[in-house]
Amino acid sequence: MSHQKMIPIFKMEFGNQFCRDMAGSTRTLILLAILVTASAFKGFVNADIDFSSLHVLSEVRLPKEVLPLNYEVLIEPHIRHHNFEGSVKIHLRWITDSKKVNFHAHDSLLIDYRQIKLNRINMGDGTLGDSVIILRGIRLPRKPVFVLYLKDKIKKDTECHLEIYFKGNISETEEGLFRSYYINSGKEDSDIYLATNLNPNNARRLFPCFDEPGIKVPFNVSIARPNGYTTLFNTPLHNSIKHPKVSGYSLDFFYTTPPMSTHAFGFVILKLKMWNDPRIIKASDIPSINIWSNNFSSTILLDIHNKLNVAHNTIQNFFNIPLPITKLEVIAIPNLETVPYISASGILIVRESEIVKKDVFDISRELIYQWIGIWITPEWWTDASVNKALISFIASEIVFEINGGIEFNGKYPMTILYSLYYELSKRYPHSHITGIKHEFASFKVQLIIRMLSLTVGKDTFRLGIQRFICDYKFKTYKSSDFWNAITTQAKADNSLDSNLSILSIAESWLKHSRLPLVTIIRDYNSETAIVQQKVYLRERQHDVPDQDKMLWWIPIALTRQDSVDLLNPRPCTWMKKTRQMQISNLPSKNMFIIVNQEEIGPFPVNYDDNNWNMLSQYLRMEAKRESIPVYTRAKLLHDAWNLAYAGELNFATALNVTLFLKYERNLIVWNPVFTFLDQVGKRLEKSSISRKFEFYIIELLVPLYDYLETANVNEDINITEIRKLTTAFLCKAGYFPCFKAARRAFNLWVNSSSPNFESPVRNEFMCPMFKWGSMKEWMFGLDRVREFPKSRLQSDRTFLLKMLAGCPAQQEKIIYLLELAILKNVSIFSDNDKILIISMVSSRSMGYTTLFDFLSNNWDSIYQNFYNNTNTWRKLISSATEMFCTQEGYDMVKIFYDKHYGHFGSAQHLIERSLRNIKDEIYWSKQNIPIIEEWIDQYLSHTPKRTYVTHKLLCQRRTKEFKSGETQSQTGGKQSKTSDYTTNMIKTVKVTDYHQDKILGV
Repeated sequence: MSHQKMIPIFKMEFGNQFCRDMAGSTRTLILLAILVTASAFKGFVNADIDFSSLHVLSEVRLPKEVLPLNYEVLIEPHIRHHNFEGSVKIHLRWITDSKKVNFHAHDSLLIDYRQIKLNRINMGDGTLGDSVIILRGIRLPRKPVFVLYLKDKIKKDTECHLEIYFKGNISETEEGLFRSYYINSGKEDSDIYLATNLNPNNARRLFPCFDEPGIKVPFNVSIARPNGYTTLFNTPLHNSIKHPKVSGYSLDFFYTTPPMSTHAFGFVILKLKMWNDPRIIKASDIPSINIWSNNFSSTILLDIHNKLNVAHNTIQNFFNIPLPITKLEVIAIPNLETVPYISASGILIVRESEIVKKDVFDISRELIYQWIGIWITPEWWTDASVNKALISFIASEIVFEINGGIEFNGKYPMTILYSLYYELSKRYPHSHITGIKHEFASFKVQLIIRMLSLTVGKDTFRLGIQRFICDYKFKTYKSSDFWNAITTQAKADNSLDSNLSILSIAESWLKHSRLPLVTIIRDYNSETAIVQQKVYLRERQHDVPDQDKMLWWIPIALTRQDSVDLLNPRPCTWMKKTRQMQISNLPSKNMFIIVNQEEIGPFPVNYDDNNWNMLSQYLRMEAKRESIPVYTRAKLLHDAWNLAYAGELNFATALNVTLFLKYERNLIVWNPVFTFLDQVGKRLEKSSISRKFEFYIIELLVPLYDYLETANVNEDINITEIRKLTTAFLCKAGYFPCFKAARRAFNLWVNSSSPNFESPVRNEFMCPMFKWGSMKEWMFGLDRVREFPKSRLQSDRTFLLKMLAGCPAQQEKIIYLLELAILKNVSIFSDNDKILIISMVSSRSMGYTTLFDFLSNNWDSIYQNFYNNTNTWRKLISSATEMFCTQEGYDMVKIFYDKHYGHFGSAQHLIERSLRNIKDEIYWSKQNIPIIEEWIDQYLSHTPKRTYVTHKLLCQRRTKEFKSGETQSQTGGKQSKTSDYTTNMIKTVKVTDYHQDKILGV
């Protein structure tokens, strides 16, 4: 091992006039390193940790006895031998008297405590003093912590020099120090590269350290490399020498880093060349963006550089403060397998397929992380969700500044907002899956940040973020520090009442895992309204524990029909954490109001029926509708339907709100519609009005379908997705022109010379064909599963199997598939296939009723074959019993339960849960189905004739119209394969037997 040279700290002026105005003076990095070190360990000692929100599982926090002040790190990778060795010298300070030193070291890191050296540091001149005797060193059981036990107690404020030698293995996966390959552009073979991925807590895999985000100190680093390779580190190269001990190696010394957390440490050793282009003019106030790649042309590299440069400059303008780095190394790697990006201070490793994308959201998020995450850092993992959410929010703002948000396709913030509404309104959200829980927590915080930005004003919010960065650069922060910075700025700008606090507002949202529902009940005579809040729940029963204690600070932003100004929302008032409040000065009784326009906050809003009906009528006025902006129209539709589903609004009122869709052509408004149709359609399938609801779907979607068939594809980048959904729903509902197009495509597949290797059937046509098509057509699809080539993507086989199991409307298809997979146990179906078949079959009424009968009729055989196969057994019992929603269904399941009681084993609790849920579903059906049926009857009485596929399918024989002679004449006398398949009966219907009463609100 070579002794490491001391390298001077890389000095750089940072900040700008904005920060100088706030902070009062300009400081250099070398001074800041001293000051931040002191504040860092002070914050560490006083930290108050809430482990309930811990994201890094099984993470261990070190005792608060000893802290590092700086590191000297030497890394020597041995590429051919797949391992590395090195040394770390840590300058320590004792915070309290102690006889121990705790530090992180992964169990893959080899450490011999007998080689560890610990010396006191003479405080006068900084030289090494007496040696401290180490009695022993051990690893804590099942924890990545190494403990040194000392002979003598070290007093508080003592400083020591700790030197540890270590060895480790280079990983084949992308964590710690790993290696991978890329094709060399100059030859056809591959080259190895080494890189680090130390986020979130993998620095301990590389060297012994205090691997916590809240500990930020300088690093003095040297790295050995084979000759011919280049090493890229967080800071620029200071100098290189011939390695004194390892032949064919050089030793690179780098400028000392500013204070940073261990997860920001990173380097890459590679043979790629840095791209240079004389057209690039480097500015003095931004880091030099260096792109390393060998697979892209100069034209592509110039586009990449321009995208990075625009994103960086836009972010820097947003923050109004430059990064304290002189260069940003961007390394494009073709086979970065498990993660698309790896970020460290001044380093960004990117998968090639990601960096060539035109979109800027993801790359902006990685660049923002250099400011928020590396330069300023969460003190502990409990603040990680706020850090991630803040980065994503700012990245979305950057996208809107760069390209007007076009890459979002109109789905931001609706996509994450609707997901949040559905998940957090469940009886049991997250399904107890920790990863999903934390992902939704981050989504929620992002929407809270957006809400606060809109309520205090975007300019104020941006200034608050700038203040926040200036106050915490090179430091660590708690979430409360961020909220308090926004409060300070908002009060300075008079955009927040002096008695309010952003922290209090935010905490009211963060402490609950739910979202509120706001209800507005107007008093039209006094022009006032009562505003109420409670927990928003879609699923019955509404028996969430402690829901009466859940209250939020809610911005009540209100717009009146007589002064529509929805694009510049500001709250008229904050609803405190109270169950009810009154608002006044509302418009007259013939004018509507809208609260929470443009989804300012993540909460749905309900109104009294009169206000809903005024909104419904206004939306149907061609000259008026578009005065309500797109996102607000989508919100009104989304809220009405979901509130009806949850039992908070009469379904007739909600269905009236959908009537304007006949004229609506903005695809953003249509985005949530298909989810509604699917959810309600599933609940109505078993009922007597299932077919009527399909007629409603046809009437609702045909105008959009006709529009999309003639629309210019370039008119809207979202048009392809909506066209697919519209086609799929119409085909499944039996709209004949759509089904006819599906059958034409399917016949091309049937007549293909190699049907196992190609499918001309669009995905949206596949389900309708297996639903409405003949048994032979369905069998043709099943044959494709049986003969599926191994060379094709298995995801294509999975999709085909899903359609075969989940779409049929005929029992014989489902029974045939269940007999093959469950009773006959044919080899083409794996255990995963069986679970998939069971799951998809039970997704529709015909399927789960057939599955229930199949299980009942074949109990002995199924019990014998699957009782000990826990996963499949549980899936069978739950899927066959949980979807019923009528009293008849409950009675069937109860008889089945009583008959086989004591024999359900591991699925006992599942069928008991099914019985409880069916009772809730019965209540929903009794409350809503009569209302829905009456509304649809009246609605269809005003509809035109439509041609549709009937339920009566002639699947077992050819129709008279489909004669073989006709087929032969069409194929030049040659028998066509399509002659083996039957057609469905077609019928033109005009509904005349429905009530003629006027629909409410029509």
